[in-house]
Amino acid sequence: MLTSYAAHFDTPAGYLDFARFGPPSRDAVAATTQAMADSARADHTTVDELMRAEAAARDSAARLAGSDGQHTVLLPNASTGLFHAALGIREGVVLAPRTDFPANHYPWRRTADLGRAVPRWLDPAPGGGVTADLVRAALTDDVVAVSVSAVDFRTGFRADLAALREAIGPHRLLIVDAIQAFGVAEMAWEAADVLVAGGQKWLRAGWTGFATLSDRALEALEPVLTGWTGVEDVGLFDGTEHPPAPDARRWSITHLSPVTAAAFAAALDLVERHTVAAIEAAIATRIAELTEVVHRLGGRVLSPTDPAQRAGILSFTMPGHDPSLVAKALHAEGVTLTVRNDSLRLSPHASTPPEASEQVAAALSSLQSRRT
Repeated sequence: MLTSYAAHFDTPAGYLDFARFGPPSRDAVAATTQAMADSARADHTTVDELMRAEAAARDSAARLAGSDGQHTVLLPNASTGLFHAALGIREGVVLAPRTDFPANHYPWRRTADLGRAVPRWLDPAPGGGVTADLVRAALTDDVVAVSVSAVDFRTGFRADLAALREAIGPHRLLIVDAIQAFGVAEMAWEAADVLVAGGQKWLRAGWTGFATLSDRALEALEPVLTGWTGVEDVGLFDGTEHPPAPDARRWSITHLSPVTAAAFAAALDLVERHTVAAIEAAIATRIAELTEVVHRLGGRVLSPTDPAQRAGILSFTMPGHDPSLVAKALHAEGVTLTVRNDSLRLSPHASTPPEASEQVAAALSSLQSRRT
């Protein structure tokens, strides 16, 4: 456990579901409360003061992504960024994994319906993810982009973004959904032309998000969804259509809630202060402990076993036991996790204490005693 980081949270020890939702810190809650209190005492300075949180959050996200404010834009969620990217491609084929989370499917299904970009689905090996070899084998002249998750939501498989960049070459776009990795895994974010992430999971910021765009993406993607805050001379209300902003602001439709932005800024500041490397190392320690527990008590691990190929997700089954019954045993020991029809998913954070592994061990041991 990263003690200095953990001190900012009130999350129960057995909460192991950060891949679904990350309970925010007291810092983020306080920032939200303060922004609401300030808005309740409004005067002529209030709106301008509240809006400063948007720039602070944007700049923090940009630094963590290895980018800058001109190439970064705040968004209400990751899905908005994926739709921006998808609708920005006029034509051509986009490679995307069939096994990805549905949020990564629908933008491409909708562009196909509109006669724009057409998806070609990739089929990773069971338990694996999108690799450079898989992409390379699917490349044809009409492929204009590849869309992947930095970390697979089912198994925690970590994509090699640098290898994917090399495989597709300099003229195709690499679109990356980083929601299961950003802030907790050091990855080659600079390899992505479009990087989107949401704040409600590992960033522990509540429902918000951002995107960074490379110069290649700014040049290649049509700004279909540009709103009034995404244009030049945004403060000039002259009744005419203004051209899209030359930088990532062109993906802005309207202002993000300044209350949400304040929480996002606080959450990102916490990551920057404690560093992604330290957070990632703490999570890796918990994953190793939980993996040992699952193996020792008869479970079958579905996630990659090589630490270099996985992030903070541990998916597993207990042979001979229905996942819903395993979940009941875990719930009884105070463990929160994701339960699917065919598997279970544990996802600890840097604030997760060693006792969490003991709680999981107690639950899985109770299953063995029931069989005997």
